[in-house]
Amino acid sequence: MTTPRPRVLSGVQPTGALHLGNWLGAIRNWVELQDSHDTFFCVVDLHAITVPHDPARLAEDTLTTAALYLACGIDPQRSTVFVQSQVSAHSELCWLLNCVTPLNWLERMIQFKEKALKQGADVSTGLLDYPVLMAADILLYDADLVPVGEDQKQHLELARDIAQQRINARFGSNGADGERLPLLKVPEPLILREGARVMSLTDGSSKMSKSDPNEGSRITLLDPPDLITKKIKRAKTDPVMGLEFGNPERPEADNLLSLYALLSGRSRESAASECASMGWGAFKPLLAEATVEALRPMQQSYADLRHDPATLLAVLAEGRERARMVADETLQRVRQALGFLQPSGPDA
Repeated sequence: MTTPRPRVLSGVQPTGALHLGNWLGAIRNWVELQDSHDTFFCVVDLHAITVPHDPARLAEDTLTTAALYLACGIDPQRSTVFVQSQVSAHSELCWLLNCVTPLNWLERMIQFKEKALKQGADVSTGLLDYPVLMAADILLYDADLVPVGEDQKQHLELARDIAQQRINARFGSNGADGERLPLLKVPEPLILREGARVMSLTDGSSKMSKSDPNEGSRITLLDPPDLITKKIKRAKTDPVMGLEFGNPERPEADNLLSLYALLSGRSRESAASECASMGWGAFKPLLAEATVEALRPMQQSYADLRHDPATLLAVLAEGRERARMVADETLQRVRQALGFLQPSGPDA
């Protein structure tokens, strides 16, 4: 009997353009996981509306994000690629989990506190509830592993607590030997390899972010070569000659040298040796060239996909059906365990 591959689920919001941090820290690793795992990748558009958004752009941004998944190397023959809102089980399981999740668990979420301070009186219930929807996303697919960065660890822990303490402990069935059988699989974190934290071009101590109001802080995957060169030319540096890794007093040097190593395909040792006595004026053109060349095939693949919308929509339709089959089975287990009347009749 063939042992099932461990299942991985992950996704990115379609708000804001995907950048080098999204690619090097997440999507590049997803591509490699396809060889060894059963991979589910969604565009999490329901999460995108927890903050004010532009309805006129949401659908287009969703297609852009899906196309970038494929352009980066996600293979729809080996992975399930879908749009979160097109699988209604996400919303229904979120509601069921809401009804068993203590409010104080959500109020202690660090990201909610930080974003609520920025939004003030306009903060939505959806922003508070964001981690429960994330838990539903994960638990619907019986995910064994969830790739997480530092900023999402607390949310994954919440998903684990909901599964273990609020669903399995209360509603799991008893086995023949009296042992409590879990209703939902409890996921484990998948700690990503080198490159998981790409920092801002304007502040080497802050993570590169789609929400940073300064567009010069990030290089997006669709930036043209001249814009990439301009952003790197303006990137924050220091007055010290030569680049190095690991000096806490030189976060920009560490970040830009890390990017150069990753984008040029060099080892960290090789990059450090090459740039040890190099000035910023010589280094920045090297980094710009490596960035442009690394993104060139991805950008061409993306352009081809957007010129063939029928193919992209077909991929998402097939992914939706695959995802729906798995999600509906999990949702049915939970509905039954919580005591809901099961539908009957020919369409049930």
